[in-house]
Order: sequence, then C-alpha cells, then structure tokens
Amino acid sequence: MFELVLRVPEALVETLADALADELDALAVSVEDADAGAATEQALYGEPGLPAPAAGWQRSTLRALFADERQAEAAAVMLLARAGSDGLALCSLDPVPDQDWVRLTQAQFAPVPITPQFWIVPSWHQPPADAARVIRLDPGQAFGTGTHPTTRLCLRWIARHADAAAPWARVLDYGTGSGILAIAAALHGAREVDAVDIDAAAVAASADNARRNGVALRAGAPDLAHGSYALVLANILAIPLKLLAPLLAAHVAEGGWLVLAGILERQAADLRAAYAPHLALDTLDAEDGWVLMGGRRAAAGSVADEAAGGAA
Repeated sequence: MFELVLRVPEALVETLADALADELDALAVSVEDADAGAATEQALYGEPGLPAPAAGWQRSTLRALFADERQAEAAAVMLLARAGSDGLALCSLDPVPDQDWVRLTQAQFAPVPITPQFWIVPSWHQPPADAARVIRLDPGQAFGTGTHPTTRLCLRWIARHADAAAPWARVLDYGTGSGILAIAAALHGAREVDAVDIDAAAVAASADNARRNGVALRAGAPDLAHGSYALVLANILAIPLKLLAPLLAAHVAEGGWLVLAGILERQAADLRAAYAPHLALDTLDAEDGWVLMGGRRAAAGSVADEAAGGAA
C-alpha cells in the first residue's frame, strides 16, 4: 500500500476528501488538524447543544491509502491540477509497510478492570483468573467500551451497590450506547433491564452485545422506557443531562436511585441545581476530572434526605 499525504486549506477539505473516497479509489481517507499539538491548534467540536467553533480546521492534513503507487500518484496529480494554487500542498507519497492491522488494532485494547472481580474483556483476550464477572465487549460503533472514566465510574458504582439478596427489580439505561451499563446491571442481578438510545446503531449494538454476554434486556428508542425503575442510569454529557432532568427523575421509583455520568467536575454545581426541583444529587465518585452524581428518592413514608446515602 501507499499513503498520500496532503496539506489542505479549510475550503477544500470536504471536496478533496470526497473525491479521494468516491472517485479515486482510496482505501481509506482521514483528516487531521495540521496544527495539532501547536499553539495554533484549533478546537473543532463542542458539547451537544453548542455550536461548533468553526466549520473546519484552517489547515488540515489529509491522508489517503491506495493499493499501489500508480493509483496514489494519479490521485495526487489530479487533485493538484484541480486545486491549482489554492493552498494545496503535497507532503509525501510513501509506501506503507505490510503489517497485521487486525492484530495491531487488537493490541490497543486490553482487559479493563472495574473491580478486582469485575472486568471488561475483548473477545480476543482470556479473562483474568480472579474475574468473577466478565463483560465481553469489542470496540465498535457505539460509545462505551469501559475505557473512558465516565463508563468506569458507572460500572464501579453498579458493582459496589448491587445487592444479591435484593436485586434491582427494574433498571433503565438511558443513552445506552454499546449497552455496557445495562449488561452490567443484568450481570449483577437486575431482573428487568431497559436499554434506550436515540441512535439506531446503538440500539442494535446493545441488543447484540447482550446476546453475546448471555443476558436479557429490552433495547429500543427512548419511548420504550415506561413507569418507574429501581435504578436509572444515564452516561451522556452535562447539557443533555440538564435538559432531561424532569424525564429521568420521573422514572425513579420510591427508594430508587438516579445515577448520572458524563459530567466534568466544574459542571457538578449546575447539574445539582438542574435536578434540585426533582431529586437531590450528590457527588458519588470521581476520576480524571469527571464526576459521578446521583441521588436516591425517599421511600414512601421516609423523611431521610434523598441523597444522604449517596457515597455510602
């Protein structure tokens, strides 16, 4: 294989990337910030609900893989001729050494410990000897493989708070992604689990991952969720979590828990205020600048503070 690398101004990135993929038979095309790591590095995407700072980087590095040198050279000539002197520059055209790309990709993903007895293990690894509970999960389209702090925070809470003597009757995983939190709840004894997401690919991934792990759950769009749940989980981001406050809190049963992740430490106060009319939140755990927040709805007749048991 041969790799063609171009320096491309913002105005040409989309056109040239499309041409490489659709017209010039590139095997793969990627776009990177040409100034990444420099003082001029430009943030491109913000949180959901906020506009992107810009439509694209001022200068991008466009990389394209081709099956042979002839194809790569022909693509370079055509693109340079098409763009003229509009700031497009050829950086390199080099052979790519033959490698076992599948093995290299798999090597990046090792088993992830949640607790000493609870692990996330890709299918190409053997579980550790002391793993009592294992989720088999490979990197895929949907968010949630256990490598991000927000996912680990949720999984750790599930493992520490599951009660084998009195398992959760119903669990809702809102914004399920890969289904990892729903699967974890099922593995820890939850009797009925609903996993919902607005992304059809996430719904399909969660259902498939549940089958692979031998657990039962219902996966679907958000309107699948109904009634009250002993545990409501949502690992999304702070802005949608704030908007969803009335809906998520309404699904928490008497004596039930609401557990939220995807929240930076500096956003905790805003989340606490947003949920105050519905349920008192406390910070339950933290890792690498992210926090886990949650609260417990008082059981019928209880006068206890709803969040008093937050970190217990």
